[in-house]
Parts: sequence; structure tokens; C-alpha cells
Amino acid sequence: MAGTVMLAYYFEYTDTFNVHIQGFFCHDNAYTKPYLGPEESSAIQPAILYAVVAGVPALVITVTESVLFLLQYVSEDLDNREKIIVMGDCCYLNPLVRRTFRFLGVYAFGLFATDIFVNAGQVVTGNLSPYFLTVCKPNYTALGCHQVVRFISQQEACTGNEDDILHARKSFPSKEAAISVYAALYVAMYITCSVKAKGTRLAKPVLSLGLMCLAFLTGINRVVEYRNHWSDVIAGFIIGGAIAVFMVVCVVKYFKGKPLLSEIPPEESVSSGPMISQPRMEHTMEKYIASQVFNHKHS
Repeated sequence: MAGTVMLAYYFEYTDTFNVHIQGFFCHDNAYTKPYLGPEESSAIQPAILYAVVAGVPALVITVTESVLFLLQYVSEDLDNREKIIVMGDCCYLNPLVRRTFRFLGVYAFGLFATDIFVNAGQVVTGNLSPYFLTVCKPNYTALGCHQVVRFISQQEACTGNEDDILHARKSFPSKEAAISVYAALYVAMYITCSVKAKGTRLAKPVLSLGLMCLAFLTGINRVVEYRNHWSDVIAGFIIGGAIAVFMVVCVVKYFKGKPLLSEIPPEESVSSGPMISQPRMEHTMEKYIASQVFNHKHS
């Protein structure tokens, strides 16, 4: 986890990894869309998106685990079971804390992994955003673009703001689409797999599809505001969805960890378990009698 966080930090806040410089054609219509301002002016601001991606899963998993724990606690003797089975007589780790931290820890790891995958793709490809030429502001006269359509590959061709240009070179895949789908799919699968109460047959798909709808709206907003291409958003959806499925299926096993109150006390396990096989005294006596009979016949 520490290594994943550090790698994500280097991708986000340092220039350790240089972005690939991709060229462009003069007056390319794919990159001449209007620039609607920095990310903070977007309809879905980064601060709001990151707060929702971090807060909603933590809230949903914590509340759900607490409710499931309390529902089982009222009918089970928890103190006599978990205190001995889980951590021994010296320590006591509440099963609610254990499961909650496990599911949230896996979610956080997957979130940072998604961020690393997306940043790596952006650095390696250097795909241009739809508004790239608007912020690049190339001098077409000096580049000789008025007579013929030329392919410009020089980094010095742009005269605009360097920070805006650098950000416009990191379009593929869409980070916002990736992390939003990852968070939505992870929480949707958690709700579907963990909640087994009666009366939730319709509530679970409604909540799950609602979360997925919000994630898709986030990706559509990126295209509407000319911040990403459709291909960028679709690639982000695939990366975020694939990592979420991998985490749920291969790491937390569909959230089927140890049930909250399933452990059996030592005394019950000993009494109800298979009896230890004891040496059969009858077998020894039979051998002794048979040997005596054999000796008597021959004598």
C-alpha cells in the first residue's frame, strides 16, 4: 500500500515521469474545441469528485457492516466467541472492525492502483485533449501552415501557458471516468454481495444502478465540456471497471470473508468435533487370546 501511494504521488505531483510529446496537424479540427477553463470550473469539480469517491464507499461499507453486526449481535453471544477465537485472551479485535478495515483497505489499494494505471497511460501516450490547439496557440505563420497542411512535432511550437499545455497533453485515458466507475462498481458489488436481508430484492439493484449512472454521467460530462474524447472516457471506464472486478473477485472473494459471528468457542469445538481415536484394548486382548489358543493346540 505504501509503495502504491508513493508511486501515485510521483505521478501526480512531480515531474519524475516526462509526458510523451505528441505532434499534431495544422488546424486539426479534433483539437480546436473551446477551452472552458481549468478543472475547478467544471460542472463536476475535482474536489467534489474525489470527496465522493473517498467518502461514499467508506460511509456505505461502514454503515452496512455496522447494521449487519448489530443484527447478529442481538441474538448471538459475541464476547464469549470472538475474544478467544480471533485474537486470544490477551487481545480483542472486534469482527466489525476487522471486516470494515479489510474491505476499505482493499478499496483504497484499488483506487490508488487505478490512479497509477491512468497516469501511466497519460504519460506514455501523451494524447492531446480536444482543446489542445486552443491553449497551445501555435504561430501558424512561423510554422508555414498557411500554404500546406503540415505535421508539427516540435515542443516549441506552442506559445500558450505551459501548465495548460502540459495538462492538455494528458487526455488518454480519462482519470475522472476511471475512478468514478471503479468506486461505483466496487460499492455496487459490495451491496449486491453483502446485503442478504429480505425486502432488498429491488433496493439493491436500484442503488447499484444509481451509482453506475452517476459514474457514466461523470464520463459524459468530460466529453460535453471538451475535456476528453469519447475514446478517453471509454478507456477510463474499462480500466476502472476491470480493477474493481479484479479486487472483488480475486482479493475479497465477493466479500465472503468470515461471517461476523460464525466462530465457535473452543469448548464447543472440542465437544462437537470428532473424538480422538483411542487405542483399542479389545484388539490387544484378541491377539493375546489367539496366541494362547495356538500354543495350547501345538502343545
